[in-house]
Amino acid sequence: MASLDPKLPLKPIPGSYGLPFFGPISDRHDYFYHQGRDKYFATRIKKYNSTVFKTNMPPGPFISQNPRVIALLDAASFPILFDNSKVEKRNLLDGTFMPSTDFFGGYRPCAFQDTTEPSHQLIKTFFINFLSSKHSIFLPLFRNALSEHFADLDDQLAGKHGKASFNSSIGTAIFNFIFRLICENKNPNETKIGSKGPTLVQTWLGAQLAPLATLNPPTIIGYLEDLVLRTVSIPAWTVKSSYKNLYEGFSVAATAALDEAERLGIKRDEACHNLVFMAAFNAFGGLSNQLPILIKWVGLGGEELHKQLAHEIRTVVKKEGGVTFAALENMTLTKSTVYEALRIEPAVPFQYAKAREDLVIQSHDASFQINKGEMLFGYQPFVTKDPKIFDNPEDFVADRFVGDGGKLLKYVLWSNGRETEDPTPDNKQCPAKNLVVLMCRLFLVELFLRYDTFTIDFKPLVLGPTVTIKSLTKASNTF
Repeated sequence: MASLDPKLPLKPIPGSYGLPFFGPISDRHDYFYHQGRDKYFATRIKKYNSTVFKTNMPPGPFISQNPRVIALLDAASFPILFDNSKVEKRNLLDGTFMPSTDFFGGYRPCAFQDTTEPSHQLIKTFFINFLSSKHSIFLPLFRNALSEHFADLDDQLAGKHGKASFNSSIGTAIFNFIFRLICENKNPNETKIGSKGPTLVQTWLGAQLAPLATLNPPTIIGYLEDLVLRTVSIPAWTVKSSYKNLYEGFSVAATAALDEAERLGIKRDEACHNLVFMAAFNAFGGLSNQLPILIKWVGLGGEELHKQLAHEIRTVVKKEGGVTFAALENMTLTKSTVYEALRIEPAVPFQYAKAREDLVIQSHDASFQINKGEMLFGYQPFVTKDPKIFDNPEDFVADRFVGDGGKLLKYVLWSNGRETEDPTPDNKQCPAKNLVVLMCRLFLVELFLRYDTFTIDFKPLVLGPTVTIKSLTKASNTF
């Protein structure tokens, strides 16, 4: 953490939690139905003239024990959420509530554990070592999955509807890649998972995250939705069969990974439940949101951006003699485009933590006293579009991080840490952070080796856009 600026005045934290019981309900009605997520935060920044303020976050008051948070909505205050010496993250992955451990075989997965818990370091070490051991097969495995994905898009476009569902197609490709990566290139179709991997995961995730979701209905119907989704949690038994199939599929196919976990001292059953969580929640859940976000913004960038990306990608691939790690590293515009997508619309928009001790945090303009045990909340899309850090922060600027722009990478925070830092057993940064960036780059490479340009439609949703491919123009040159 940067040292505190003694010139900034110490101010009381503005904002209000409202009346007990009624305040959280009023705030979540604003959040879901009256204002919407971004306007909810923007109006409060304007009202309090501060990017740090008190508010309530969904789902509370029934499912959350305490929905009260202190919002940190600028690039100066937000990084306190990464300082594990000052904040703890026990059971705070999803926010002010945690789903029942019945969703996870009775265990608390590593993602819900604080860095001070011994099992966190052990399990995360296992994840990091395991992913490192797969370095040599990342490229061929994901390229094969993408080949099937693009063939599927071509088939859909050639069909009677003349359009293609990007989300469902890329979801299948992602799940198959993740399963094969973890399970020694075995086919999920040969296990209890079969061809339903994405559906099983989405069913399981939906039951856990329902209190944070909305279908964006008209306000009156929204109040009924609110009553249904945020009064009582959906019990784990409703998705038991989906999770059982996932668990049994990985337990049978991921024998080498589970053997290694046992060698490190992790119980085989616990290791398997953690593998399922990492594969389904972290990897599939994150990538099945991030890749639609990436193609949405690149699609909106238009034909000129597509021409520039295609030229860079094809030139570098030809020079390097193929799609290699060295080739991917030399594609400066492609790398910057991925970082810009991660900046402008991170797939995981929220971060939560509790203060381990009394501490002082600073925005760009003031200092604020935080008491031990208070909940801190960061809304990342505001933080990574901080106008005091980025020029034209609301615009997608594909070459933003080229050249001297690389100095801004420390403000790209999608992975629960800075882009300039790496995951370790002692922090909460995503263990697959570097793999995700690699996969996003590789996706663009495979896209523009095949096609010159494309067009899309999209529908914004709470957990990322739904993208429809309208056209794909075959590459004018073959590489």
